Amino acid sequence: MRHLIDFGDLSRAEWDSLYQRCSEIMDHPADFLDACKGRVMASLFYEPSTRTNFSFQTAMLRVGGTVFGFADPRSSSVAKGETLKDTIKMVSGYADVVVMRNTQEGAAKAASLYSDVPVINAGDGGHMHPTQTTADLTTITRLRGKVDGLSVGLCGDLKNGRTVHSLIKAMAKFQGIKFFLIAPRELAIPEYMRSFMRENNMWFTEVTGLESVIPQLDVLYMTRIQRERFVDPLEYERNKGIYVLTRRKLDRAKKDLLVMHPLPRVDEIDIDVDDDPRAVYFKQARYGMFARMALLTDLANQPRIDPGAVEIGREPVCHNPRCVTQTEHYLPPLVKKNGGVGCCAYCDAALD
Repeated sequence: MRHLIDFGDLSRAEWDSLYQRCSEIMDHPADFLDACKGRVMASLFYEPSTRTNFSFQTAMLRVGGTVFGFADPRSSSVAKGETLKDTIKMVSGYADVVVMRNTQEGAAKAASLYSDVPVINAGDGGHMHPTQTTADLTTITRLRGKVDGLSVGLCGDLKNGRTVHSLIKAMAKFQGIKFFLIAPRELAIPEYMRSFMRENNMWFTEVTGLESVIPQLDVLYMTRIQRERFVDPLEYERNKGIYVLTRRKLDRAKKDLLVMHPLPRVDEIDIDVDDDPRAVYFKQARYGMFARMALLTDLANQPRIDPGAVEIGREPVCHNPRCVTQTEHYLPPLVKKNGGVGCCAYCDAALD
């Protein structure tokens, strides 16, 4: 693994190896205090973040490395109009690994084309969030002992939920997973994710109600309705607060259910659920730090590699208004197949 852009790019063997290292770090953290000594991580956060930003910074410090970067692009040359390519070429000259969050879908993929060092996708718009998935799988494996054979409920904004998209792609590597996709019709899973699940023979059903399926679940993955992803404020108002997990609803759930959430939460989990032993979302956040420590000990220690010349694009072939190709017009027009359909290799949107 050179970059972590999409969890789907990892093999099951690569994930098993990463989790094994993560488990060793959790059990014996003192053995990894110098694992990244002398290494430098660039943290480029074009979008607000608490957990992911702090988690990565803490992870790098705990394995002996150092960190520089920005949490607001207005404090960088991005505010002067610098392209993503130029930012990455410059920053990768200083760092050993680049961690990037961006509002544009496919931005991390674009960055990887120009970087001399590994790039880690810390979230690209509503597209993917693979390191949150490492936190999710670490939590499930640590607390349940396995991932295979589980019934998983994904609840909330499944249209814009990058954590959900990444988790589905990751679970294609496991056996016997059943997905209950719980969302209002306006926020249902994108078609490219349906195509992915069908192509990988994954069992799933789409429902609009939580209470009817909660007794069947081994894992309930709650997500917030994301105000920042809505173009129409009225659409957000119609959907906010549509799903709220309460202690009463948990009365019908399994005794060993895991209630997870990528955080931050708004109103989708009542605060009194926090005291239920099945609520593991704060443990999940801590496990995410260990997962990122394991990831950094691998990627931050890789050699520098010149990516070479990249084809210069003339105009975007993707019509997704949130795709990075809409603003970075020099990007090469990369296309891939998803479910037999031609898709943008940056944001996974179907091409006409």
